[in-house]
Amino acid sequence: MPTTPESTQLSLAQQLTQYARTAWPQLTDLHIRHRGAFAYVEGELADGERVKLMRLRYGGTASRWGFALYYASSDRYEDSLLPTGAFAGSPEDTLDCACQLHLARPEL
Repeated sequence: MPTTPESTQLSLAQQLTQYARTAWPQLTDLHIRHRGAFAYVEGELADGERVKLMRLRYGGTASRWGFALYYASSDRYEDSLLPTGAFAGSPEDTLDCACQLHLARPEL
């Protein structure tokens, strides 16, 4: 499994943070930590609470990431399908899927 290049790590953080600002305003910040090929994503709420959202797996391209949801009931990340039926997708698709499960979708 390839290690995520530093430039891809920075790009992922910028992409997810920018997208979260418009799509998920209840998140005041995103916290992303990398370990090998994995990126662990937590969302920060207005009261400072952090919510574990997902784990992404780098597969050699910055535009498509393997996806695992965080399940508080087992305190584990489990490979999961996106609404598209795939186990991998764009950073925006993965964030939408995780936030739809962990947060209430904002009214438009």
